[in-house]
Amino acid sequence: MAVETHVQPQRFRLRAPLLSDGRLDVDLAETPNLTVGIKVYAVGGENTLHTHVTEDHFFIVLDGQARFHGPDGEIGLLGRYEGIMLPQGCFYWFEQVGAQPLVMLRVGTGREARKARIGIDGRPLPGESKENKHVDPVIIPGAFFE
Repeated sequence: MAVETHVQPQRFRLRAPLLSDGRLDVDLAETPNLTVGIKVYAVGGENTLHTHVTEDHFFIVLDGQARFHGPDGEIGLLGRYEGIMLPQGCFYWFEQVGAQPLVMLRVGTGREARKARIGIDGRPLPGESKENKHVDPVIIPGAFFE
């Protein structure tokens, strides 16, 4: 018995512009249940302790280094091709470390789950907010992670 469907695959490429300052999210593919993207940080990181209350997600460092922290202190330093799984409800923050820009693959459950992001005080904490120490990206023309 054949099953008819109109669902199509989504191709993507691990490519993102490099930055001289700030941070940038590059969406690569998305379904209602899964998101795939690249995060690029010239400096900084996600600098305030937070959790995604309905989203499991993970990061894999593609280039540079990231230091992850939890409510009890440092979790660890991740280098190229190292990753971390963050189950829903797990509080964390991270920062770019060293002279090289940080480029990470981020995979998580759907976009709506990702929006349910709260700080340690239980209040909403949008990723691009002043409270999360967001720095607007400054793209280096013609420079890419690929």
